[in-house]
Amino acid sequence: QVQLVESGGGLVQAGGSLRLSCAASGSIFSINDMGWYRQAPGKQRELVANIIGGGITNYADSVKGRFTISRDNAKRTVDLQMNSLKPEDTAVYYCNAHVRVRTVDGPLQRYWGQGTQVTVSS
Repeated sequence: QVQLVESGGGLVQAGGSLRLSCAASGSIFSINDMGWYRQAPGKQRELVANIIGGGITNYADSVKGRFTISRDNAKRTVDLQMNSLKPEDTAVYYCNAHVRVRTVDGPLQRYWGQGTQVTVSS
């Protein structure tokens, strides 16, 4: 019904930058919040940043001042600009969207992208 496709991961040296992008498509009536989560080996998935209606943003303390989330409602995309990357940012990054499916009365459901690997070398 709804697909989230991510791009932009890769390998970068500490101090470098990467930009992640996520595009939502499918049976979407509207999208509430969109965001990025990450999961490092042996750790639980954690919120990195999200952006909700009205453009309100939330960031994990560990990325504040280094990462910036942005959203294009018309294109149904959400981007994550990651600067001053650290080895501890290494993880699989997942896009997430809270979607009202099909119609104004449709169900609200959360969807995940397939994940994109970000590796920061020291």
